[in-house]
Amino acid sequence: MKSYAKIVCADGFTMSVQASGFHYCDPRDDCGPYTKAEVGFPSEKDPELEKFAEDPDAATENGAVQTVYGYVPVGVIMDVIERRGGMVAGELPEFDHFAAASMRWLGQPPAK
Repeated sequence: MKSYAKIVCADGFTMSVQASGFHYCDPRDDCGPYTKAEVGFPSEKDPELEKFAEDPDAATENGAVQTVYGYVPVGVIMDVIERRGGMVAGELPEFDHFAAASMRWLGQPPAK
């Protein structure tokens, strides 16, 4: 099982994005590509992620919301990253890009 480095966005927002046979993802295996992944311990609550929260009332401690967000569609994850200015550090599991049709490439502004 691979552990992926924490995502850091251009605006400073951070989150863990994991996928394996031990995470809340689809498919639930160690290979992917994934259509849904587990997001964990973001640096602050994000409205797009909240409906997937294991504990919607989780507190923020030590700079992270103390919950995980299961089975988050990869398009939602990419939208959060894009809205926050793109990914400047970290790594993502292999996503099924067809499932993430709303995805735009990291670091590029939305198409107009």
